[in-house]
Amino acid sequence: MSDFDRNIAARRGFGTDQTAVAVDAGLRAYMLRVYNYMAAGVALTGIVAWLTFSAAVTTNANGAIVGLTSFGQAIFSGPVAIVLFLVTLGLVFFMSFRIDKLSPSTALGLFMLYAGLLGLMLSSVFLAYTGASITRTFFISAASFGALSLYGYTTKRDLSPIGSFLIMGLFGLILAMLVNYFLKSSGLDFAISAIGVLIFAGLTAWDTQRIKEMYDVQDDGSVAGRKAVMGALALYLDFINLFLFLLRFIGDRR
Repeated sequence: MSDFDRNIAARRGFGTDQTAVAVDAGLRAYMLRVYNYMAAGVALTGIVAWLTFSAAVTTNANGAIVGLTSFGQAIFSGPVAIVLFLVTLGLVFFMSFRIDKLSPSTALGLFMLYAGLLGLMLSSVFLAYTGASITRTFFISAASFGALSLYGYTTKRDLSPIGSFLIMGLFGLILAMLVNYFLKSSGLDFAISAIGVLIFAGLTAWDTQRIKEMYDVQDDGSVAGRKAVMGALALYLDFINLFLFLLRFIGDRR
């Protein structure tokens, strides 16, 4: 990490050990901010998903789900699910295209709003999978994400060519998922799950390196704050998708 950061300082004409140390410290603070925002978003999504699920189902004395409440029937209905999907998608595009016009606090607020709304959408996974398998998959995802992100942060290898390939693969994955929505092929579904895990594992490392390289010691507080929010959003999406594709592999269905 230190060699990488000193190269940044040298290219900008500073080149002193004192400046390199300052860049190191600033980069660590910036990345810590990114990870804190990302972790807060994941926590909010999980809490909202669990609370929504708890309010949406009725259970018997053994804890088995026996039906949906009126709230559950509404939240899991087709029209509401479509509206939630469109709103969350719109928020991502709005933040991506308008981030330069937003204050850091507004950008962070929109990110947290997105994380909360996604929690409403993802509450349905508790209907499909057991709580124990969701918990197990979460910790496996967290450990995998941590290792991949650490690799992206520390490696000296340029991951940008891999990133471009993964982005193309992501579009292909989305197309395959749309096709399989109509085909209902179990074989294709297995392949989609495997490819999805690999794509988002690679994107985790690439996004981490990209976010690290976005850091500029000369950024003011507003620019650095906006970069931290967008970096957190990218890593948040990587983690959530890695978790969901792993859940398709190792999750125990109800």
